[in-house]
Formats: sequence, structure tokens, C-alpha cells
Amino acid sequence: MSQLWWYAARSGGLVAFTLMAASMIWGLALSGKVRPGKVRPNWILDLHRFLGGLSVVFVGVHVASIMLDSYTHFGVADVLVPFVSTWKPLAVAWGMVALYLLLAVELTSLARKHLPKKWWRRIHGASFPMFLLSSVHLFTAGTDSSQPIVIWGTVAAWVVVSAMTAWRIYQALQPPAPPRRSLLHHSPTFEGTTERELIGVFEVAADREPARQPAHGEPWSVE
Repeated sequence: MSQLWWYAARSGGLVAFTLMAASMIWGLALSGKVRPGKVRPNWILDLHRFLGGLSVVFVGVHVASIMLDSYTHFGVADVLVPFVSTWKPLAVAWGMVALYLLLAVELTSLARKHLPKKWWRRIHGASFPMFLLSSVHLFTAGTDSSQPIVIWGTVAAWVVVSAMTAWRIYQALQPPAPPRRSLLHHSPTFEGTTERELIGVFEVAADREPARQPAHGEPWSVE
């Protein structure tokens, strides 16, 4: 019972890191238009947001459990101010900076409609240093960092994130596709004419079209 909070802190940190990695992978899948099967983009976006929000919850579990644990004796300042803690101050500082970046990304995502798109993109790009610093925190402060499943799981997450990031950069470097132009704009006669105006032109022309002359030997008829 005395080590309950220590186990909760360790498991909370590992789950939070896994959720952050999954959120980044699905976010890159959305921006890179990588859609497995027939998964809809709005479903990917909802999953990306859900995983990101859930990672904040488990980071909270991680921090609260550390403060409740009797072994490390962490106070509020120890988990919020870098280098205040006497227990592995540098390793803990990496986690603090990652926490602040995570909060910045998640809070600005919630307020995306009220922010300029340019600023939102810049702040959302902090996901990459956040993921890097959380990985450093995991391997410098984490008790379970020597476990094979943690090592290979982190390596696998970095391989996937790096590959999808490279694909996204490759897409961004490609020249933009030429805009599609309708047959209306290819015609010099009707250049600048809207579709509604063009329909009106043809209707008027149809009203003014002379009656068809009967062919040789064909009787006249009145419609």
C-alpha cells in the first residue's frame, strides 16, 4: 500500500506517453492524407483530439501521484518549476517543459476557432519538441526505462512518427497541382461568362432558332 502512488505515477506516465504518440501518429495521418481503408477524415480528427485530451488526463494522474508518493516528496513547486526538485532535477525539468508544451497545444486546439490559422499552426508544431522532451524525460527519470517493452515501444513510436513526418514534408515540397478549369473557361467566346449567364444565352438562342424546313418530299406540319 505504501508504494501505491509510486506505481500509479509510473503507469500514468507510460500511458500518457503512449497516448501522446498515438495522437501524433493520427494527426500526421490526417495532415498527410494517409487514410487506412475507408476511414473518414472527420473520424481521424476526432480520434486525434480524443487521444490528445486523454494524454493530458494521464499526465495529470502522473503528476498527482508523484506528489502523493512518500518516497520522492514532491511539492507543487517541484512539479511546476524546473530545477527546484532535488530528485534528478534535470530529468524532471525535461518533463516539465514537455508538460507546458502539451498544455499549449491542447488549449490552443480547443480555442482554434478564435485564433489566426498561422499562429495555431506554429503552436501546434510544438507537438514535435514536446514528444522529444517527453521521450528524454522517460529515459532519464523513468524507473521502467530499462524494460525491453518500453525501449522497443518507444523506438517503434519514433520510427512511425519520423516516417510520417518525412512523408508530410515530402508532400509540402511538391509543386501545387494546377487548378481545374471547366470547358466554359477554355472557350475564348464565353470567357468571363458565368454558368447562369451561359444557360440564359443558350435559352435565348433556342427561342430564336428558326423552324426546321421539311426535307424533300416530307409533308408540312403545324405544331
